Amino acid sequence: MILSCNNISKSFDGKNILDECSFHIENHEKAAIVGINGAGKSTFFKIITGELPSDSGNVTISKDKSLAYLSQHPDVTMHNTIYEEMLTVKKDIIEEEQKIRALENEIKNLQGAELEAKLEQYSTLTHHFEINNGYAYKSEITGVLKGLGFDEGDFDKKIETLSGGQKTRVFLSKILISNPDIILLDEPTNHLDLNSIAWLEVFLSNYKGSVIVISHDRYFLDKIVTKVIEIDNCHCRTYAGNYSDYAYKKEQLRDAMLKQYYNYEREVKHQEQVIEKLKSFNREKSIKRAESREKQLSKMAIVEKPVFTDDKMRLRLTPDTVSGNDVLTVKNLGKSFDTNKLFEDLSFEIKRGEKVSIIGNNGTGKTTILKIINQIIPSDNGEIKLGSNVTIGYYDQEHNVLHMDKTIFDEISDDYPDMTNTKIRNVLAAFLFTGDDVYKYIRDLSGGERGRVSLAKLMLSNANFLILDEPTNHLDIISKEILENAINSYEGTILYVSHDRYFINKTATRILDLVNKKLVNYIGNYDYYLEKKDELTKIYAAKTDISVEDNNISDNKLSWQAQKEEQAKLRKKQNEQKKIEDKINELESKISRLSEEMNNPEISSNVSKLTELSKEIDKSNEELADLYEKWEEFI
Repeated sequence: MILSCNNISKSFDGKNILDECSFHIENHEKAAIVGINGAGKSTFFKIITGELPSDSGNVTISKDKSLAYLSQHPDVTMHNTIYEEMLTVKKDIIEEEQKIRALENEIKNLQGAELEAKLEQYSTLTHHFEINNGYAYKSEITGVLKGLGFDEGDFDKKIETLSGGQKTRVFLSKILISNPDIILLDEPTNHLDLNSIAWLEVFLSNYKGSVIVISHDRYFLDKIVTKVIEIDNCHCRTYAGNYSDYAYKKEQLRDAMLKQYYNYEREVKHQEQVIEKLKSFNREKSIKRAESREKQLSKMAIVEKPVFTDDKMRLRLTPDTVSGNDVLTVKNLGKSFDTNKLFEDLSFEIKRGEKVSIIGNNGTGKTTILKIINQIIPSDNGEIKLGSNVTIGYYDQEHNVLHMDKTIFDEISDDYPDMTNTKIRNVLAAFLFTGDDVYKYIRDLSGGERGRVSLAKLMLSNANFLILDEPTNHLDIISKEILENAINSYEGTILYVSHDRYFINKTATRILDLVNKKLVNYIGNYDYYLEKKDELTKIYAAKTDISVEDNNISDNKLSWQAQKEEQAKLRKKQNEQKKIEDKINELESKISRLSEEMNNPEISSNVSKLTELSKEIDKSNEELADLYEKWEEFI
């Protein structure tokens, strides 16, 4: 055991956050802490690191074990370049390397006993240097930075010029190359693109130390953790396995607790009815029996109704106006910032009712596309055309649509004065704002809470075309599920950018992958994208030599229409193949059933029936042979 938390309690302003929470972490174990926003996950991390004191309980870390913590607001040296900041982690190794170089120069001019002493010192230093991966520290730094989405051209950038997300990635890189015995990561995937998340999954899975992670990325948790610690209503419960295992076991536990409560309620009601009946007889014996039963009832252990965060809410919203079938048409879109060409000649269409996700690495221009469509920034070239009766609702990551000096309730009621108080409360409840929560000021909300208010306003708008930029950022898992349900039931059209693979898989009917300055179209969800990614990227967005690309741009580029037609043909082919496979299974089952019928002793002497069955089997075998021939054409 490398870390132990025993009976940790913490309250703020008289409100309990953690109540006698306990868990332990083994050497090399990968664990997750989950719970709704505000449950106390980050508070627990701060107690473990000593940043916050607990009210009671204790944290024990094994002797001589190191710990590193990635918070949601990391601190880095602003005036350093990215690479210089990485070198600060390897300060001891660099100093050791300098000593080794100095010794090498000294040894050249020494003899005898002095030489022997220096050689021994040199041997000790080089051995320690090798053990600490000194010969490979530069490649280690480069590998981690590239894995987390930095190009070598970024290494000389000053940290003070970076975005908040880039600074977080720098700090995460520092933690990973410092190789601590325990790593605490608070939302490490928030500012990573899909490739970087996949890289981090592999890195952490193979990491020799212990890892505790707070994350709402369900794919990520499924990939790396073997233990889940849930904080629910101030208490902790530990589940073995990954996130999917936890979700299944939690549902089982929920059902068992509800069953226990309903059984208790049923038994209490039954005993009360018996007692009432016995008393109604108004005889001494029956009254004594009633009193005896009342004593037994009073001694029964009370089973309180279990309290669960309501993750079963549904919000169904319908736009006031139905748009035309053609919602958005983009032709030959291009955008550059100074000498950085993000993309060129992008073309795509969106039809009514589609849920389209734009994915791609950070910095490829996904958010830029959304801003151009919303006329927040201009394009360099190209055409954007909205269809008839299309009204846009836009969700940005900065929540610029919110007023900091308003309460949540006023934020909704001021924009929708015709809504009744009850309807406003029902809508806010669907986004987990209940009771007095609705009177909190926007300025006092967390990023995730502001996100939920922005989403509530957006889903209440009259818009029939929603454009969402990273809508799941900072949302807890329950909030994500509410948003997934709202999107799936939404009768309008949605275009969104997201790096949340689970969310994309649940909601997208089509994916546009922005890769190598081109868009590759996938008619399906994230699982389909993963299946076809390598194949379709080679066809539609293969990397080419720049000079060749400039000279042969018309030869190398397949039009959007061609992509769409090819994808439609592919999906049609897959559907036809599936139908044939289903028919094959159906016929094979039928032949098996008919054969069993022929072997039935009751009809073995019935020549007429046997002949009929035999003909039916022959006919089915002929159909089966034809189907297998057709099926082979798809292979």
